[in-house]
Amino acid sequence: MSPITIDWSKVDQPELVLQRFPSRRSQVYGTKGIVSSSQPLATEAGLEILRKGGNAADAAVATSAALNVTEPSCCGIGGDAFCLFYDAKSKEVKGLNGSGHSPQKLTLEYVRRHGLKGRQIPLTDLNSVTVPGAAAAWIDTVEKFGSGKLTIGEVLEPAIRLAEEGVPVSEIHSASWQRSEKLIRNASPNGDEMLLNGKAPLPGQIMTFPNLAKTFRTVAEQGKDGFYKGRIAQEIVNVIKSKGGVMELADLAQHETTFVTPIKYTYAGEVTVYECPPNGQGITALLALGILEHIQEQGGSKPLLEMEHNSPEYLHTLIEALRFAFADTQHYVTDPDFSYTPVEEMLSKEYLASRAKLFDSAKTNKVIHGNPVNSSDTVYFTVTDQWGNACSYIQSNYAGFGTGAIPKGCGFTLQNRGSGFILQEGHPNVLQGGKRPYHTIIPAMALRGDDLFLSYGVMGGFMQPQGHVQVLLNMLRGFTAQAALDAPRFCISSGTPDPDDEDEDSAGDINSEVFFEDDIPFETIMKLREMGHKARVISGFGRSMVGRGQIIQKIVDVSGRTVWAAGSDPRADGHAGAQI
Repeated sequence: MSPITIDWSKVDQPELVLQRFPSRRSQVYGTKGIVSSSQPLATEAGLEILRKGGNAADAAVATSAALNVTEPSCCGIGGDAFCLFYDAKSKEVKGLNGSGHSPQKLTLEYVRRHGLKGRQIPLTDLNSVTVPGAAAAWIDTVEKFGSGKLTIGEVLEPAIRLAEEGVPVSEIHSASWQRSEKLIRNASPNGDEMLLNGKAPLPGQIMTFPNLAKTFRTVAEQGKDGFYKGRIAQEIVNVIKSKGGVMELADLAQHETTFVTPIKYTYAGEVTVYECPPNGQGITALLALGILEHIQEQGGSKPLLEMEHNSPEYLHTLIEALRFAFADTQHYVTDPDFSYTPVEEMLSKEYLASRAKLFDSAKTNKVIHGNPVNSSDTVYFTVTDQWGNACSYIQSNYAGFGTGAIPKGCGFTLQNRGSGFILQEGHPNVLQGGKRPYHTIIPAMALRGDDLFLSYGVMGGFMQPQGHVQVLLNMLRGFTAQAALDAPRFCISSGTPDPDDEDEDSAGDINSEVFFEDDIPFETIMKLREMGHKARVISGFGRSMVGRGQIIQKIVDVSGRTVWAAGSDPRADGHAGAQI
């Protein structure tokens, strides 16, 4: 299938095409590279690398490292990263899993013996720290997918400069920082490395990160060994052990990035969506798309794109499909090296059809297994280049600054991704030593045939697959990339299981709350409540619940030249920028 081609001279009323949704800003166009991220200075770091001859992968790593400096409340070298790369020459989508494993000594028996009684490891417990995978992911992205023209040191140079010279703190990021001030101060003796005179910085105040710059320089000069062995590794172990953790130097030294074959689903015979396979939750978005397609084929609803956008009928159908998808993935998704995740079986036509039959167009449906919880402390960004390549990249500390603990003299906080394990014997995602947990961060791509259509993502914990589905359908309606992000979204949050229910598998047999942005008419909210949804309205900073996305779309001009069209989420501080 050929890519989208628009000849504006033949459109009688182009404003009707451009304004299918009243967007808050124009999308960005470019014929060379584009970087779209949640921080302007990080976008500029990526553009700098593109101007030096780097490709989309090189620029993505530069953007990623710069985001550690400009938005440490969401991401950093102490967290994990995932990547999808579209190779324009081979027309293939390739994947990288940069998530880390739990310490070998950390087992279910160990945490129970040491007093943990809940279903998950607490977010502030330093045993929730898995081996940070971002450093290795950066190096491997450049080496495996990069142009070959730039070293990792050259790619990291913009971030090092930002860390040393200082960056003014942006508004939304400052609010997140202030909420985490107490966490950072109490998590380790080294909190001052992430505070300004003992306080979280206010908007416009300049933060410098000399120790983070030293960490980046060590990685630039020594490669993976500079992070996973030696001083930095020792300081990671020291701070974890000081709070009762069990990570050892060997856990760090053994870490490796995994190159993966992306999983995919072709929706309505029109567009193929690619996601990273488990231990990531990308399959949730694919399952939801498959269930939506089969609901329509079975006559459960009229075609989605013929429904009024964000009408009660439309929203109900999307919400229920996503609830069915989450019920499955939260039960089955785990580290495939430890337990089989039935990806092919769940994406089969027979299984999708069986799930679609459960849909009731008039009211909410019962689901079993897990329900999603909400977190939006992740950064997603995307980059394209003049050669037609695209890089869809995401990285995260998990919950905000993660544990908030800072290895001495290193300038970054450690993630708490291990809280994603389930402390229940027999569960596929049960805690085990040396295992990767269920992972929420997921980059996405969409192709038409073998040609790139979208490089996109929506950051935000369990919101991410929900955002992938909502934004993709907006694009298929004909929204611009910017309007597709601006449009109001919903987020299914977590319900609370009945503590007296002895059947663990029925923990998700409840109706989760669903949060809607206040742009959605109140009459729609009331109708959804009548259908059984526990509908809530969010506004202001509460909009962070619905995530923050970035999109780059490929369009072919009538002359045959590629035009990149990009959007950046207004719920974040950033923008898209084009290379000249």
